[in-house]
Amino acid sequence: MNGTIAWLFAVTFVIGAVGLLGLVAAIARRQFGAGGAHVPFLDHEEGWAEDPVATPRLQRVLGATPRSPDPAELRDRDACDRSSRGPVLAFVLSAVAWLAVGSIFGLVVSLKFQYPDWLTDQAWTTFGRLRPLHLDTVAYGWLSMAGMGVALWLLPRLLRTPLRGGRWATAGALFWNIGMLLGTGALASGWTDGLEWLEYPWQIDGFFVIGGSLAAVPMFLTLPHRKVDHLYVSALYIIGALVWFPILFVVANIPNLHFGVEHALVNWWFAHNVLGLWFTPLGLAAAYYLIPKIVGRPIYSYQLSLLGFWSLALFYSQVGVHHLIGGPVPGWVVTLSIVTSVSMVIPVFAVAVNHHLTVLGRFRALRHSPVLRFIVLGAMLYTAASFQGSMESLRSVNTLTHFTHYTVAHAHLGAYGFASIVFFGAIYFLMPRVTGVEWPWRPLVDVHFALIAVGFFVYFTTLTIGGLLQGQAMLDASRPFTDSVSAAAPWLWGRTAGGLLMTLGHLVFAVHVGALALRAARAPALSLTEEMT
Repeated sequence: MNGTIAWLFAVTFVIGAVGLLGLVAAIARRQFGAGGAHVPFLDHEEGWAEDPVATPRLQRVLGATPRSPDPAELRDRDACDRSSRGPVLAFVLSAVAWLAVGSIFGLVVSLKFQYPDWLTDQAWTTFGRLRPLHLDTVAYGWLSMAGMGVALWLLPRLLRTPLRGGRWATAGALFWNIGMLLGTGALASGWTDGLEWLEYPWQIDGFFVIGGSLAAVPMFLTLPHRKVDHLYVSALYIIGALVWFPILFVVANIPNLHFGVEHALVNWWFAHNVLGLWFTPLGLAAAYYLIPKIVGRPIYSYQLSLLGFWSLALFYSQVGVHHLIGGPVPGWVVTLSIVTSVSMVIPVFAVAVNHHLTVLGRFRALRHSPVLRFIVLGAMLYTAASFQGSMESLRSVNTLTHFTHYTVAHAHLGAYGFASIVFFGAIYFLMPRVTGVEWPWRPLVDVHFALIAVGFFVYFTTLTIGGLLQGQAMLDASRPFTDSVSAAAPWLWGRTAGGLLMTLGHLVFAVHVGALALRAARAPALSLTEEMT
């Protein structure tokens, strides 16, 4: 066994061992009791639908009756929201800004498939530099910072106590943004480590390590002061994400340790785990909290939600190696990756059933709750992306789809269709809570949803079809390689058209978030307690 494989399995063993110890501790402390499902609600709050963007008709449609939560509890929750205001705004506003920048990069990259000679006079505007600029700006600037912002808002609500050490997280956002600025400049100038998802030079990675570590400090400071008997499943996902990601990032970025094929193993071990052990837990934490809150009922099965969390921790860490099927890597490592990829149907099925049955009977709320539309669509696409990923890991399927636009479509199904769309909904929910002001133009939320939903459907569908045709052409030894290019070319117009709609949606979103931030800065904040009473 070579050094890199030993590293990967050592890290996997540590993650699994910690997870097993956590599971034992949870069982010993009776954390699997159904009582944990009620943590998101205050006393007498169940049955009342909550969505700061929804119309009043939402309550009538769901048959909700006015509730009278304890004013003291409302004040405590208001204090929890306000305690996280600084770090949440620092991460969310930064994330939205990076989303706008990354979307422009992505649109230009897509247009280069139709106009390859466009913007080639400067090195930094060529495809080879813009593509990693788009990927890393969206992955680290938008998804990571949005996820951390959502997590920092959720933690005090889930633990029923104000966030401690928020200034550490705010400082973490500053370091993370410095890393983003330096990394973006480095990639634009051609300075890169040259591996997908790991393009930022290792000399700059330290800013992300410091920023991420500081962002996690409030979690460790707040946990000992929690006022709940059960750690709700969303809290488990957040804790897991904030523990797993530093391990992944540091191991993958240690300089002068991994080389050649070994480096490829580390590359895809990291790249896939960023989605499964970083973006996914943060997205599911938001979904498990917001779906019950909006429909006014606890999650369908709390035990099933815990099964989903622990099985994700058990199976996901090795799935990324299936991207190297056919490469010069040990066959047993690839086979192990395939087995764990297929095993992912267990946590995915647990999440899908739980979310669907929680909303069952209340799907009419989708007409009146913009936030629920984002969250439910994202949850559905999580199921689709995960099942598709398990199928794509099979050698027979991978032979057709590998090295094609199909893989690009699949990557966006998880990172955008699931994580990004859930974060959109979460930000629409939390921003009025932490700022104390309403969204300036609520119809823009519907405009944003329509643009990104239609845009992503066009993007994903056309790339999937084009990728399959491309794969079929490449598998036919009697056809020249140019046939695979010609087979996919017409469908790439769909990529550009869908990307244009999504970019417009992101700009609408950015303008709306900016307007709310300005309104919050100029107007005295209305507390949640005053608003609900």
